[in-house]
Amino acid sequence: MSHLTFIAAGLLVSLAASTATAESSAAPRFGENFALAQPTLPLVWIAPGTFWMSGTHGAGDDTEVTLTRGYWLGQTEVTQAQWQGVIEDNPLPFFTRGSDRPVETVAWDMAMIFCTKLTERERSAGRLPPGYAYTLPTEAQWEYACRAGTTGPFAGEIDALAWHEGNSGGQTHPVGQKRPNAWGLYDMHGNVQEWCADWFGAYPGGQVNDPTGPALGQYRVLRGGGWAGSTGSCRSAFRLFVQPASGNRVLGFRLALAPLRQLPAAPKSGGK
Repeated sequence: MSHLTFIAAGLLVSLAASTATAESSAAPRFGENFALAQPTLPLVWIAPGTFWMSGTHGAGDDTEVTLTRGYWLGQTEVTQAQWQGVIEDNPLPFFTRGSDRPVETVAWDMAMIFCTKLTERERSAGRLPPGYAYTLPTEAQWEYACRAGTTGPFAGEIDALAWHEGNSGGQTHPVGQKRPNAWGLYDMHGNVQEWCADWFGAYPGGQVNDPTGPALGQYRVLRGGGWAGSTGSCRSAFRLFVQPASGNRVLGFRLALAPLRQLPAAPKSGGK
């Protein structure tokens, strides 16, 4: 059906990610957690590895995915305070306000502006590893980190890991209140749904390295459950797709520091 096997290659993820810190002038080091100083934003090192992705209902598209390079992923979803620490001139109309609650009502393009501003600032300061940038995670990077070595529907007991319609009280919650997964990441299964970098499309099947989704598309991928969704939508494999200009109170994002994406070539148009 879905997600048959997980093979972790050289697992270097620290299980003590909740204490990730860094000096204000420190650059990230491969294999180690670190934290941005302004805004304070801890990121967890995710080592390379191999796992299986497939359609929600097992549509014969089982794909063995290998991520060949490590990356960092936000320990939590980006909060309202972190957003406003970077996008000072463009506050969002949050429906559930709170500096430590996840940013929401954010469109894909706006999330990428946040990432680009951080990239430009940290690159100018000489604090970016060569070939890396702040961005949204690819769909494969997101699911690999969500699973944290697991192969079942969830990375643990769902009520302990996630906010969903059955326990959220109809609102977002401050990040990091639920139990983290085995790699120290919070709220992957549910608080707000999270934008990914990819255009939505079918899985390629077979074996692939570092997939980045289709070259073109109409919809961007969303991953993770949310405070308004069922527990079924909190599954590690669950996918949604939304137009990138959309922004509503269930949509947020998680920051990644990842290798620059090698996008697939766009299909050639007909004619000469």
